[in-house]
Amino acid sequence: MTGSKLRVVVVEDSLTVRRRLCDALATDPGIEVVGEGDDGQRAIELCQRLRPDVVTLDMMLPVMTGLSATEYIMAHCPTPILIVSASTNRGELFKTYDALNAGAVDVLEKPRGDASDEGWDERFVAAVRLVAKIKVITHLRARLAPERRKSAPAGPSSEPAPESGSSPLSVIALGASTGGPSALVSVLNDLPRLPKLTIVFVLHIDEPFGSAFAEWLSDHTPHAVRFAQDGESLETPVARVLMARPGRHLHAEGNRLRLSNEAERHSCRPSIDVLFESLAASAGPRTAAALLTGMGRDGASGLLALRSAGAVTVAQDEESSIVYGMPREAALLGAASRILPLSEIGRFLATAALSRRSGTP
Repeated sequence: MTGSKLRVVVVEDSLTVRRRLCDALATDPGIEVVGEGDDGQRAIELCQRLRPDVVTLDMMLPVMTGLSATEYIMAHCPTPILIVSASTNRGELFKTYDALNAGAVDVLEKPRGDASDEGWDERFVAAVRLVAKIKVITHLRARLAPERRKSAPAGPSSEPAPESGSSPLSVIALGASTGGPSALVSVLNDLPRLPKLTIVFVLHIDEPFGSAFAEWLSDHTPHAVRFAQDGESLETPVARVLMARPGRHLHAEGNRLRLSNEAERHSCRPSIDVLFESLAASAGPRTAAALLTGMGRDGASGLLALRSAGAVTVAQDEESSIVYGMPREAALLGAASRILPLSEIGRFLATAALSRRSGTP
């Protein structure tokens, strides 16, 4: 950040909502709104001219959409972007996921103008301050080319083979938070569809934005992704990818998957720790797990429990993480048997699954 204040550009086509955002930011003496815009093209111009510390950006904008503006900004003048959107239908949600995949840092629902708005201004200011701390990188526009979205998984990893074990892998578990949508796409694109293999993951994403994420992943990877159902078997005769429902913990109980409304862990529900710790007890040596980019420490102690139970464990490295929070905590605990760049994690997990099935190290 430059200067003594956090410099913010606000882009929103509704004048009423834009005034609400600017007024909320004005309550913080450490924040200055240096520019306002009402369309995507204006967002790009303001970023190029003002070089702000943060941009708050609506998705549904005239002239140029928020998604197109995000892709251009992250390719040519990378800036931390907080999406502030009221998008709730499938098409608009998909655009939000695409923007997160293109480099936007986080998403916050617009104020609704009802009782649910209590404390919204404070949450918005806190989100802007949080996003400003993220060191963003340059993203190529249309990084996910259409031919890549349904491509076959990559070949085996060039990394050393995972530790050999007597039990075939039946579960691959993933956990992610900030930066998670693009990280999950990367890992899932490199994981094969194997019979008797359940891939299960937790992503920290709140409603209403989590409601269509599984469907979006199905369009961007070779896998059919769906929400996990309470009581379904942990074992499967066919390949499947299951996502924890937003707002519900997902855990293994014996050979069953369960959903619960128990208290948050690390201010999260679903919690990665809840899933990982339960898998350590239910399927430890038959599990491989990766903790991906994200803020906080959720998942670190769960990954350690998995490693102690004989699972193959991986944490994303600092250089490739959007936020080196959760993976860092795992590394400090010694929870990861490997620390790898994002581009290697899917192939490493694929190698683990295939080598355990063939019986070769």
